[in-house]
Amino acid sequence: MKEEHENRLFENQVAIVTGAGVGIGFEIARKLAKNGAKIILNDIDKNLAEKASQKITDEQGVCKAFAGDVSEMSVIQDVVKFTVDNFGRLDILVANAGITTFGDFWEYQPISMQHLLQVNLFGTFFLTQAVTRQMVAQGEGGSVLLTSSVTAHAAHKNLAAYGMTKAAIDQLAKNLIVDLAPHGININTVVPGATLTERTLEDTEYISTWSRITPSGRPATIEDIAHAALFLVSPLSRQIMGQNLVIDGGWTSVGVSPYE
Repeated sequence: MKEEHENRLFENQVAIVTGAGVGIGFEIARKLAKNGAKIILNDIDKNLAEKASQKITDEQGVCKAFAGDVSEMSVIQDVVKFTVDNFGRLDILVANAGITTFGDFWEYQPISMQHLLQVNLFGTFFLTQAVTRQMVAQGEGGSVLLTSSVTAHAAHKNLAAYGMTKAAIDQLAKNLIVDLAPHGININTVVPGATLTERTLEDTEYISTWSRITPSGRPATIEDIAHAALFLVSPLSRQIMGQNLVIDGGWTSVGVSPYE
């Protein structure tokens, strides 16, 4: 990890990373901190948020936990205020919080859809609104990254509703450049394919299945996704706006179903 400490791309920058108690969100927060950013680490689970924040602190990163459901307006407002109160500014948002609901199209229920839309769309939209208002007020630009999914780009069994929300997130990033670019704020999405996380590794056949059907020969790691995320929120990518960066080892190019 020595090279990460030496490359302080995010010195004096402040980032909110949501859904960061474990997995992709945690690794993005961790790598941002290693590269100099001060982090507000959010997760709906207070215990996870505090443990994750402590891990980053133990690695000499600057990180504070903020637990709460960022699909609720009061929590959205509070996390922005908490960030500015603690660190004086806000430069980066990684809106990673989201849920996945599986369900057969013919059997999918309205209550599942309501929850999915509340978290994945309402929360993402209004968190982005609140954070970028702060960035505009600061007058120094900023960077926003939303987490999408390859299910927004390729059909996947039992994920019609989920894929629909992720396609909407891709389009949100494209549309918001009209509002954000004049203020020096760029916005993009990172689009993970099959990725090894605590959740996916519960499936004992996950690695073998996705290694077989992925051109690169393996699923992504959380480090793969975090590396792409750091590039998209870094000073190196300020001219990249409204783009959806797919990290899937080439899977969407061939589209082999994991159920075949």
